[in-house]
Amino acid sequence: MYEKKMPKEFNCGFSIIMEIIGGKWKSYLLFMISTGVRRPNELHKKVPSATRRALNLQLRELEFHGIVKRVIYPELPPHVEYYLTEFGESLLPVIQEMDRWGSRHADNFKMLMEQKEKRPANMALANVS
Repeated sequence: MYEKKMPKEFNCGFSIIMEIIGGKWKSYLLFMISTGVRRPNELHKKVPSATRRALNLQLRELEFHGIVKRVIYPELPPHVEYYLTEFGESLLPVIQEMDRWGSRHADNFKMLMEQKEKRPANMALANVS
């Protein structure tokens, strides 16, 4: 797991939750695992734009934080499944509320993305500064 040179400070709840679920795919991985998608290959099929390496790194971080547990089944060929721990299940209300918020604002988001695509490239850069 990559460690930054500057030590992180966890002096508020938000910094802690962002450390745990702040990765690009972590909250979505937790959502999918909670709905029954448990095998790494299934998870990758649900997120084809993510590399296997990225998903594996984020799953390992979630495992390190005690949010998911990885179960390796000793059969040929061996397979792996991920499950939420009790600690991980305590995050489900947060994850579910994130899903509800996204669903409530999906139309507005789509409209904004369509506007962004219609803007000339030099306009998009001018608005960044």
